[in-house]
Amino acid sequence: MRAPNLIAAAVIGMSLVLAAAVFALVGELLRNAEGDPSAVVIARLERELAQQRSENLVLRERLKTLAAAQEALRPRTGAPQANDLPQVDTSATDQFGGIEPPDEAEGLNDPMQLAASRFNKGIERLRPTILRELLGEPRESYTQNCQPVTNRRLIDALDTRWIAGFQLTMLKPALDSLEQVTERLRVDEPGIYAAIGTAGALCARYVRGSGRSVSSHAWGAAVDLTLKRSLDRMGDGSTQFGLVVLAEFFNDAGWYWGASYGREDSMHFEVGETLLRKWIAEGKL
Repeated sequence: MRAPNLIAAAVIGMSLVLAAAVFALVGELLRNAEGDPSAVVIARLERELAQQRSENLVLRERLKTLAAAQEALRPRTGAPQANDLPQVDTSATDQFGGIEPPDEAEGLNDPMQLAASRFNKGIERLRPTILRELLGEPRESYTQNCQPVTNRRLIDALDTRWIAGFQLTMLKPALDSLEQVTERLRVDEPGIYAAIGTAGALCARYVRGSGRSVSSHAWGAAVDLTLKRSLDRMGDGSTQFGLVVLAEFFNDAGWYWGASYGREDSMHFEVGETLLRKWIAEGKL
């Protein structure tokens, strides 16, 4: 029997005991109704009522104990415990020593409504065709796994840097921008700043499930961020609160938030097309 059923049974049992006591009291009074109740009968009934009250107190204490046990066994629906969080695997590194991001996946899910209605306004997502046009092809061929970048021009535009306590390989101006975003976060949202980490940046590969769509990570133009080493689950239509705050900061800096993807990817942030073109116009790339 489950704990909630046990509590219900205890409550019903207490009610039955009380009902039996009242029935006995009424019956005794009826039996003595024809004559004056004697002092002996009254004293006995008073003793029985006192005993009944004592038993009721015991039942109430047992009910409290049972309720506490039920609460201890109930699955938590609030914030996940540390052992429940998916941990980031930092064993895989890119060719420059930065962490490789986890797989992306193509999908047909609707974008998260919050992102579609509130974020990425006026920010163009970087398409592989635009990245090839502006930066060239990262390498000659791709697989589903991360491989080294071989394009000499792109290699010269990349850098590896420690930012907010983690190491990333990205386009140099992207790292400059990321430093500005995280510094603003440190001042305005120190709690979230202390919780952020990375699931990786540079990774020359196809998007999982595709043999033609190359990830924006291949150009070092995207980063995956975590909170308290927890990966936000891709495609579940929801996001961690801290990533929503991060999205505001990144949008202000001209970055695109992956929660608006056809398959929601809330931990993914990438350089917007206008921002990339601005860096090229300024001679930063």
